[in-house]
Amino acid sequence: MDNKVLITKLVEQQALEHNAAQKLLQEASYARRTVEDLIYERRLVGEDVLLKLKSEMLNVPFKKLTVEEIPPQLFKIVPEEMVRNYRVVPLSYTKELLVIGMVSPEDPRAQEALKFIARQLKVSLGIYLVSMSLWEAVMRKYSPYRSEVEAAVKSITSVSAQQKTPSAKVVQLEAGGGGSEDAPIIRIVATTLKEAVWEKASDVHIEPQRNSMRIRFRLDGELKEAAVLPAELHQPIVSRVKVLSNLKIDETRVPQDGRFRTVLMGRDIDFRVATFPTPVGEKVAIRVLDPIVGLRGLNDLGLRGRSERLIKQAIDDPYGMILITGPTGSGKTTTLYALMQILNTEQVNIVSLEDPVEYYMDGLNQSQVHPEIGYDFASGLRQILRQDPDVIMIGEIRDGETAGLAVHAALTGHIVLSTLHTNNALGVIPRLVDMKVEPFLLPASVNLMIGQRLVPRLCQKCRRKKEISAELMKQAEEELASVDPPELESRNVQKPYQFYESPGCDVCNGKGISGRMALYEALEMTRELEDLVAKNASESTIVAEAKRQKMVTMRQDGVLKAIEGLVSLEAVLRETESI
Repeated sequence: MDNKVLITKLVEQQALEHNAAQKLLQEASYARRTVEDLIYERRLVGEDVLLKLKSEMLNVPFKKLTVEEIPPQLFKIVPEEMVRNYRVVPLSYTKELLVIGMVSPEDPRAQEALKFIARQLKVSLGIYLVSMSLWEAVMRKYSPYRSEVEAAVKSITSVSAQQKTPSAKVVQLEAGGGGSEDAPIIRIVATTLKEAVWEKASDVHIEPQRNSMRIRFRLDGELKEAAVLPAELHQPIVSRVKVLSNLKIDETRVPQDGRFRTVLMGRDIDFRVATFPTPVGEKVAIRVLDPIVGLRGLNDLGLRGRSERLIKQAIDDPYGMILITGPTGSGKTTTLYALMQILNTEQVNIVSLEDPVEYYMDGLNQSQVHPEIGYDFASGLRQILRQDPDVIMIGEIRDGETAGLAVHAALTGHIVLSTLHTNNALGVIPRLVDMKVEPFLLPASVNLMIGQRLVPRLCQKCRRKKEISAELMKQAEEELASVDPPELESRNVQKPYQFYESPGCDVCNGKGISGRMALYEALEMTRELEDLVAKNASESTIVAEAKRQKMVTMRQDGVLKAIEGLVSLEAVLRETESI
């Protein structure tokens, strides 16, 4: 499909802004990739919008379905190699007709390959346009994780019966894994990492046990066991991971950190590796940094109503600080990256200090701090100011020196984005004062304080209405009693309130949840709050000002999202209980 034609159509339909579209076209040309791939990778346009537009442009009907709706016997008809290389999906097969879904129906090589299959089967050929996400799900069906690992383990068993020196494996892995006995280990590691990406896992844990080793994935914030393997495979697998991430194979006494990048399904995936010594061997934690999962737009994050409006206003300001708060694992960095994607234009110089750099973004100047050699947030921030920045992103404000420098950067005409560890948005001012930042500097430097938490998102496929107890309904009504009526109206919330649950289905693998969603609150630096801060305001007086601003708290935002059917009320109340 012609990149320019697709871009033009997306701009005409207001799915993309003109400037962003031109930049995307330029990037696609430089990288020799299709605009469609970049759009999907960065989630710039909804998949449904893209499918409908492609269908109209190519005059090919599109079909929306899940992988569970495809009969398993079809996977034997079309070879895996063809599915992988030409991005096609078998949809149905009869004596007269083979129906195939194609991600790129305009690809002449794919067309010829499918015609060859049809001639071999002596049937007619039907074509539909399908989504990239369906193709990725089908690829997993061709390569089921457990069966691949089991096959690799069996092949190792025959080798280990003849050769019982694990140290030999380590030497060959260090040399590049040239021996045939190393191939199954390489396959186990590769298959595990692919499965983690397909499952959208945030972390992979490789853990030694007394009599075995286990591999666990963190999915939607919770750990899930993926495989249990023989104990003798632990050291070769850890060695393979070390080789990939350029760590010292023979050093098992101290923790090590590393990183590597690979290409899966046409996109760059980063893996951040950390080893940790235990009495029974090294534990390895691998953070999976998939741009499709980690880089999202503001709408995808769950911003609604007042909070969304205030954040958009704040990033339009010429200078000032936007501070995001919440505990570890609450999605603060994801929100920071979403803000930077909006600010990332040709006219703006964005420089970041991160520990570590999680996602590489084109157009940004990202730097990783190394405290062990004296390059920390404070010293890095001094250097950033010499780089003529418009926007400065600081991964985390951890100490008074960094806080003071960040405040002065905001005062001297820069937009500063950063995170802070407080319980909620109301605790930002007291925390900065506690870090020895002069209170009189804060009104002029801080624009917006954002608090957030993550809760499981209900599967929208199996979502259904739910009756809740009188006690829970009372709690919900009490929370919404103080919400500004225009906010309720803008989010279509009316009495009687209705709540939802998801019992589980094929789409969500019986879990009832599909990813996580953030709950937000945003406190604006108003003139009234400026006066309070100048008088060394306590948190209780800031609470009163938040009520005067009609701030929607995280708990209230969660209840509103529960009424929308996005999350469960129980999860919201549980997660926000201590706020």
